[in-house]
Amino acid sequence: MIPEQPKIREEHAIILDFLPHGYPFEQGTMKTPIAQGLGKEHLTLLELIPKKDVFLQPHHEAYIGEGKRDEIHHIKGRIPIEKLTTTAKNELKHAVKKVVETYEAKFVAFFNKAQPLSMRMHQLELLPGLGKKHMWEVIDARKGKPFASFEDLKNRVKLLPDPKSIIIKRILAEIEGNEKYKLFVG
Repeated sequence: MIPEQPKIREEHAIILDFLPHGYPFEQGTMKTPIAQGLGKEHLTLLELIPKKDVFLQPHHEAYIGEGKRDEIHHIKGRIPIEKLTTTAKNELKHAVKKVVETYEAKFVAFFNKAQPLSMRMHQLELLPGLGKKHMWEVIDARKGKPFASFEDLKNRVKLLPDPKSIIIKRILAEIEGNEKYKLFVG
């Protein structure tokens, strides 16, 4: 018997778009307001139902955890990237950038702890623009002492593409469902 995986729960979401009158393509007279958001911890795309008379703005951070919620009534569920509105798609990159900047230590830790996936492939090589040469430079540089920040990483590994932007590109590719291995998206 396979042990049951604990459910991944988001505590906070960054609002990508708010539709006070629901989706325009929905039929019927009773349209529920809807918000599309990005979970901050596991970077999942979520459809949220706001409380009555709540107006949300893009980039607003809303609490969606188990406790008392002020703005969100309930989480309708995960949504695929294809269901995002044009506004939400445009805001997604900015929201991911905000998460990467907010949790810089978590993403720097990835460079400090990344391991081989197989005899031929390393987790670091899954990042866009990072080949074997950069992978070995990162591994050698982290042996002395762990990286403290993206800036430290850039200074110690010569000619490394901007670590923050390659993390953002990788997260966006994972959200789009283009990647076999998931490094950051829950």
